[in-house]
Amino acid sequence: MNSTTTTTEASKQYVPLTCHGHSRPVTHLSYSGVVGSSGAESSSYLISACKDNNPMLRDGITGDWIGTFFGHKGAVWQARLSADASSAATASADFSAKVWDTHTGEERVTLKHDHIVRAVAFPPNSSNIVATGGHEKKLRIFDLDKIDSIEKVDGLTVIKADAAFEIGAGVHKGMIRAIVWTNQADILITAADDKVIRWWDLGRGEVIQEYVVDGNILSCELTNVKGTADGFGGTEPILTVAAGRTVYFFGGKLAMDHLKSIKLDYEIASVALHPTQRKFVTGALGDTWARVHDLDSEQEITVHKGHHGPIWSISYSPDGKLYATGSEDGTIKMWKNCDGPFGLWGAYGTR
Repeated sequence: MNSTTTTTEASKQYVPLTCHGHSRPVTHLSYSGVVGSSGAESSSYLISACKDNNPMLRDGITGDWIGTFFGHKGAVWQARLSADASSAATASADFSAKVWDTHTGEERVTLKHDHIVRAVAFPPNSSNIVATGGHEKKLRIFDLDKIDSIEKVDGLTVIKADAAFEIGAGVHKGMIRAIVWTNQADILITAADDKVIRWWDLGRGEVIQEYVVDGNILSCELTNVKGTADGFGGTEPILTVAAGRTVYFFGGKLAMDHLKSIKLDYEIASVALHPTQRKFVTGALGDTWARVHDLDSEQEITVHKGHHGPIWSISYSPDGKLYATGSEDGTIKMWKNCDGPFGLWGAYGTR
């Protein structure tokens, strides 16, 4: 272990920002990409999914509430923003996914399913194409520009699931828990409860790679922080997966190359990677702490305490200067991850 890194990390006990507003467990967090800059700070947005039915949009640096999306009638399991942050997509237990206009907060369309929707994703180049998955074990692609079978219900636009294009019928043997679109618009990744990660070629409608993991997959995300040539995995985004007691890292142009696996001594609920700082943060099923680990030594560097329930989702901001955690306790916390003043943290904002 690099003792200098460890000492530096251990001394950085910044008071986290706590974001209130949700009334039930926070199930998923997702940052937008960089959408602008103010001085030396890059602007971004953070969206949260929650069992209170009401996803929320926040400023990605300060955590300030921007708006709440009202309309779901069941727990929201996942929420994501389009690349330009103009649209949001949410997956819910009310048998629907919804697409929202983030500027007005209005619902653009409801994608009606036949069972609980657990996963949703946008491609890297469009806010009018949405992938969904969930308890039906079906991967569906909705192209909102090309679907003609649209209904109006109480003044809202509704599209039924059979209007979507199903990919790989019958392949998933368990609930689809996560969908991740790579930087290549024709390659998409699913993680299911059959303990298999699958890479899909959408043009061919086929699986091009499968990887079986050792436990239940509870987190599957691409890195938000832009990599560097000398960072872990180079300049391409890294797929980071938490399954059972193991964290898996996949890199390369299509995030298909298995780079590394790290076995921990606890069941992992969530994970996020900072590739240039070569460290990752985990939440555990059995406690309430965010644990920071050194990627190379695989040792725990420090523990951030403050939540009162397990941490179900972790996401680094796109500039890597903070990470956000969403917990069973219904709060989001934002933890500073850089030297000097940043956002609402002043030069002396340590404890």
